Amino acid sequence: MRRNESILKSLDWTTIVVYLLLVAFGWVSICGASYDYSEHDLLDFSTRAGKQFVWIICSFGLGAVLLMLDDLFYDTFAYLIYGILILLLVVTIFIAPDTKGSRSWLILGPVSLQPAEFAKFATALALAKCMNVYGFVLKTWKNALTVGALILVPMLLIIMQRETGSALVYLAFFLMLYREGMPGVILFAGVCAVLYFVLGIRYADVMLADTPTPLGQFLVLTLILLFAAGMTWVYTRRTGAAKLIAGVTLGALALALAVSEWLVPFNLVWVLWGLCILAVGYLGFLALQSRRPGYLLAAVFALCSVGFLYSSDHVFNSVLESHQQVRIKVLLGLEEDLSGAGYNVNQSKIAIGSGGLTGKGFLNGTQTKLKYVPEQDTDFIFCTVGEEEGFLGSAAVLVLFLILILRLIVLAERQPTTFGRVYGYSVLSIFLFHVFINIGMVLGLTPVIGIPLPFFSYGGSSLWGFTILLFIFLRIDASRDARK
Repeated sequence: MRRNESILKSLDWTTIVVYLLLVAFGWVSICGASYDYSEHDLLDFSTRAGKQFVWIICSFGLGAVLLMLDDLFYDTFAYLIYGILILLLVVTIFIAPDTKGSRSWLILGPVSLQPAEFAKFATALALAKCMNVYGFVLKTWKNALTVGALILVPMLLIIMQRETGSALVYLAFFLMLYREGMPGVILFAGVCAVLYFVLGIRYADVMLADTPTPLGQFLVLTLILLFAAGMTWVYTRRTGAAKLIAGVTLGALALALAVSEWLVPFNLVWVLWGLCILAVGYLGFLALQSRRPGYLLAAVFALCSVGFLYSSDHVFNSVLESHQQVRIKVLLGLEEDLSGAGYNVNQSKIAIGSGGLTGKGFLNGTQTKLKYVPEQDTDFIFCTVGEEEGFLGSAAVLVLFLILILRLIVLAERQPTTFGRVYGYSVLSIFLFHVFINIGMVLGLTPVIGIPLPFFSYGGSSLWGFTILLFIFLRIDASRDARK
């Protein structure tokens, strides 16, 4: 009894209150999105709202059980839990029925479960266990490969289930790794990869001025050279080489552009290729001469960037499915397709915009009642919030998520053990990724990849998965004083 009382006093009740508010607001939104005027009882267990209510009650019980377990349980059995979930992901590939093109749902009688939702907390526990070793340094090759394997294995298995959206969530763990000492160049490379892909695809068929130069390749290759110059300065603190690379690049491009514009039109990409070769050779020479790894890092970055530029074009045109290509083209403004891939986003924007400042009121949303928005109670649940609760209701939801994210940062930073801190930042990263991508895709700011909004989207697997993630961390945090 004393132990339970101590845990209750040590619990972060602010986070629990925010959790309860989000779950309650989410259930109200599901009621609004799924309600049919022929239904009179919102708690009818044959309706979506009634089923979600059962999942909510079960999640409260699940959270209570997680809080009653000893916090050392999660550390001791982290690898076992991870292994069980990996095995479940493998089994799912072979026995799950085909559901809308994916094989990710296990049918257990009247209940359907998605193991990918539960694999998130298992992966977070395994990462925390792996990194909670005395003297662990992420920058060593052995540790980096181990951590990378723990993330990539479930990610690849989920891709094999044809759930690309759920697999991409595992990239969120890199935010935690950055906090734990991952070199900033890796995070920078990830940002650059996104920038290269967007510019390369968006302006692939646009010509620069009156020259036969693809604007996409021109912009990306120019950025590669300038980024290489910047990295040279950051990692060597030698301004001479950085200024030389940037100066020669800009000067040569200005001269080549003038020649192509007024004398003989030609493809300026050829000039950029030559500049890249010269820059890489020059950096390699400096690396051998001065034995400074910063020069070599900048050279490797430039080479890999050029390789990524031309391989991303192949991936986009030959690897991605046609519907995935269309979604990206719609996002980048290359196609409109309001009756196809852009239909969901367009209708969700209409629904959110029609809500105005205060919304149309509970169960009064016309877009949602007439079912104009597909998946409006799952992936596109936020459009129901915008239509029925308006700007004020949407802002309130975002504020609640902001409070949750900020609170998780506070809790993670006060952990006395690496295990607690790593797990806390893993939870934070997953929540942040889900909220940013889900709301972004509803507003047309990010690609439609089909991931749920935490505590809002209909589904027991999603609700349970997020509840387990959060309450394990709350239990670990409740024992922080005993671990000091």
